[in-house]
Amino acid sequence: MEQRILVVEDETGIADNITFALQTEGFAVQCCTTGGEARSCLAEGGVDLVVLDIGLPDTNGFDLCKEIRKVSDVPIIFLTARSEEIDRIVGLEIGGDDYMVKPFSPRELSARVRAVLRRSGRGAKDSGAPAGSPLAIDPNRKIVTYFGTPLELSRTEFRLLEALMSRPGWVFSRDQLMEMAWEEPEASLDRTVDTHIKTIRAKLRAVRPDINPIRTHRGLGYSLRESW
Repeated sequence: MEQRILVVEDETGIADNITFALQTEGFAVQCCTTGGEARSCLAEGGVDLVVLDIGLPDTNGFDLCKEIRKVSDVPIIFLTARSEEIDRIVGLEIGGDDYMVKPFSPRELSARVRAVLRRSGRGAKDSGAPAGSPLAIDPNRKIVTYFGTPLELSRTEFRLLEALMSRPGWVFSRDQLMEMAWEEPEASLDRTVDTHIKTIRAKLRAVRPDINPIRTHRGLGYSLRESW
């Protein structure tokens, strides 16, 4: 089932770019341009995450967030043209889950949406390795098994493998993987992803040296094999 993202943004060009990026990632997107419309959409239910612009024509995004938090714990990612630290702090303290300053990369926003959904426990219901895969994940116990053998993974390695398993065959860029697996992705180098992937591959080969489940796409990123 597609996850539904509510985009509250009054600038048409930005809303269109966000919609295209999220739909490309497999999300169902609903857009509105005012706080009033957002309230109506949220009242209907079924929203998995809100992308919320702070500067709306009829209300302030911070005020709308406070209203939402009184009745819902739906994840919220703020969008704003303001980069002052105090704005970021206020946004997070009143209940925002993440914060992006314009201009931003729609692809990065997509990665952050997935990361926030994962952290909030609202990840895709049908995520995980496909039927017949020797890789299995227990998200509650934080355990991945490979051909029935539990893997000894660090927290970052677990999150990387969890990200790859969420969409077998999908090519994740290093930046996307960093957003999904690191607590502070901005403090890490993209080559750090390569190092962790190498370590994960070594642990997988220790179980089955004849199979390489993680594929490298030069200049693009990594994917988990789709069929076994």
